[in-house]
Amino acid sequence: MTLQRMSRRRIWGWYCFDWASQPYNTLLLTFIFAPYLKEVLGEGTAAQSAWGYGVGTAGLLIAILAPLLGSMADRCGPHMRLRFIWIFSGLYIIGASGLWWTMPGDPNLIMTLLFFGVGLIGMEFATIFTNAMMPDLAPRAAIGRISGAGWAFGYLGGLMALVMVLALLAENSATGKTLIGSDPILGLDAHAREGTRAVGPFTALWYAIFMIPFFAWVREMPPRAGVRLGQAARQAWPDLRKALRTLPGRRSLTAFLAASMLYRDALNGIYFFGGIYAAGVLGWSVVEVGVFGILAVISAALFAWLGGLGDTRFGPKPIIAVSILTLVGVTLAAIFVSRSTVFGIAVLPESFAPDIAFFAIGAVIGGAGGALQASSRCMLVFQVDPSHITQGFGLYALTGKATAFVAPFAVALATDISGSQQMGIAPLLALFLFGLILLVWVKPYGETQI
Repeated sequence: MTLQRMSRRRIWGWYCFDWASQPYNTLLLTFIFAPYLKEVLGEGTAAQSAWGYGVGTAGLLIAILAPLLGSMADRCGPHMRLRFIWIFSGLYIIGASGLWWTMPGDPNLIMTLLFFGVGLIGMEFATIFTNAMMPDLAPRAAIGRISGAGWAFGYLGGLMALVMVLALLAENSATGKTLIGSDPILGLDAHAREGTRAVGPFTALWYAIFMIPFFAWVREMPPRAGVRLGQAARQAWPDLRKALRTLPGRRSLTAFLAASMLYRDALNGIYFFGGIYAAGVLGWSVVEVGVFGILAVISAALFAWLGGLGDTRFGPKPIIAVSILTLVGVTLAAIFVSRSTVFGIAVLPESFAPDIAFFAIGAVIGGAGGALQASSRCMLVFQVDPSHITQGFGLYALTGKATAFVAPFAVALATDISGSQQMGIAPLLALFLFGLILLVWVKPYGETQI
């Protein structure tokens, strides 16, 4: 096999991780399981608060452990990244599978959030170590295109999984039928919501199958000798402390890490609460939220790919800035959409105007979010020295997870205080705007020395 062909297979294997892992975000975090949890818990504000506290706790654990594990993997050598991906893939599969036991009528909320948190931790850590491989896939000039294509490929995987679940598994709570008007497959009991509950095991199986090309084709290169795991664990905290002490001297990198910390947390907040928000404010069923998800995912795939092409031509900074401004606008717009009003204009209870408006908002959120995430990965590559790229991704993971609990907790707190799901998402606006302001100090192609 030629070196060029091996490189192409390695890149496609790396893409397969995005394809395999995306359904956790698409099916569980946003469009199917979150609205179902709202249904079984009843009151929309209670569901949104519980979801926020659960996801926030998982985010706090990720924030504490991510930089330490990243430092350990760095010390042990590149081969350890693949081993960590194996371990956290197991947590992903266990956590997703356990969501089957979220029964209607009498859900065990603690067990549900525990399984969900385990799976979320598995997905996030596997993503951290997979992203750290990206700079080794191709020259820097091609990183933007590869990052965008990877995100787009992942969104297409999420879209295919979502369509399959809506057509074959997830039943409407009122009719017991799927989107195509049939009973859930495999004899699953619609009255016991087995079709919707099966989304957890389905997500786990999807991941297990489509990670096969990743593990078959992706190899760390070049090989490098590292230290033993125990020694790496002892050095993890000193290494992290040293890296943090050097940040004040790297103004552009520091500004980017701080900006991305805020706007990524806000974007994750939209994803976490999008489905539960639509279900509570507009009274959408799981199937309707799923259709909303299809539009958002199609838009995300398209604009992640276009954003990657834009990175190559303009650099990632303009793409990031435009994406943030777009997300500020549509988040503000979402606050002014309810079953009785659309942007301050009263509508009849039977009107479809709120639904149409929210479908449009979802498509814009998907597109801007896809471009933002793809361009942010690319931006990091330009901000750090190639010889310290793994450390750079470690810091990116640290800042991304250090405040991962802020948006969920802020939304939960604002929802509790206001008693309104619409006002509950207002804190996300502040996170986006502060992130945009900090972007002013980011040099488009980084500094010559870090």
